[in-house]
Amino acid sequence: MGKLVLQFLYLKRNNFSGDLITKRCLKVIFVLINKLNNMKKILIFAVLLISVLSLNAQTKEELETKKAEKQAEANAAQAEADKLQAQIDALPGWKIGAFGTIGGNISGFSKWYSQGIPNNNSGNIGFTLNGFANLIEDKFFWRNSLNTNLAWVKLDNRDDNNDSDEFREATDVFNISSLYGRNIAKNLAASALAEYRTTILNNFNDPGYLDVGIGATWTPIENLIVVVHPLNYNFVFADNDAVFESSLGAKIVADYTRQIGAINFKTNLSAFQSYKSGDLSNWTWINSFSYTLWKSIGVGFDFGLRSNKQEAANFQGVALEDADNDLQSYWTLGLSYKF
Repeated sequence: MGKLVLQFLYLKRNNFSGDLITKRCLKVIFVLINKLNNMKKILIFAVLLISVLSLNAQTKEELETKKAEKQAEANAAQAEADKLQAQIDALPGWKIGAFGTIGGNISGFSKWYSQGIPNNNSGNIGFTLNGFANLIEDKFFWRNSLNTNLAWVKLDNRDDNNDSDEFREATDVFNISSLYGRNIAKNLAASALAEYRTTILNNFNDPGYLDVGIGATWTPIENLIVVVHPLNYNFVFADNDAVFESSLGAKIVADYTRQIGAINFKTNLSAFQSYKSGDLSNWTWINSFSYTLWKSIGVGFDFGLRSNKQEAANFQGVALEDADNDLQSYWTLGLSYKF
């Protein structure tokens, strides 16, 4: 018995694991209890049990304290790494990246009588891509961006021999731009912009829009770019010359792109105001959000709004002045990615 007591004291003094100490303590307790009368057994058992529980609690508190210390060290190291990354991002040179959203599903039904088309195959698939390649130097910048949103849908009624079993285009957005500027002040630059917008799955370049202009670019805060070009020509390419027309006007672009922890988001407003007629003006506003769940994979959401009376008139088959210029919109929800 004395040997077991000495082993217990040794283990406690040298901070051995709580489980090992507890086992040794219980052996000591049972040896002591067998050698005492009933009342003394109860008292000794209670005292030793409280001692063992106290020892385990103390060991847990010590581990939690050490964990908190290590976590504080890790937080400090992460903060230092974030500062270094900010310094790296501020260095001149090329900065390239991309993120987007992927979504889709397929399904098949056979004799599912509760729905209107009991025998069908259906599905949809779509993706968005927001990419950039920016060259930032002390005296000038060259910013290039790409935004595309493509989607296909399918609903094949197997009871209708005339029904198509092919995927059809549902969403078709393509926008690429290049902005060059020479700094004339800390947050102001003389700039030139070329921007092209069209569809690529269907009716490529019909219509297609090419804006070319010069003016100024303002960067009031980090990640925000505001372009104001009072001298801009909007080239319009289309087969329907009765509706689509090129004109001179002003170009305004506002772009904000940022990453905050696991969140990536980008918002871009591109507007053209024609000097000839308001019917020839147009604007597009595109927004992209993603939340990273694991490595480069997460959840993403994109939505866009557009106003373009020339497109509305072409679709409705009426004269430009008679068209109902309803607000155009789209949205996509699915898995997100970045690289």
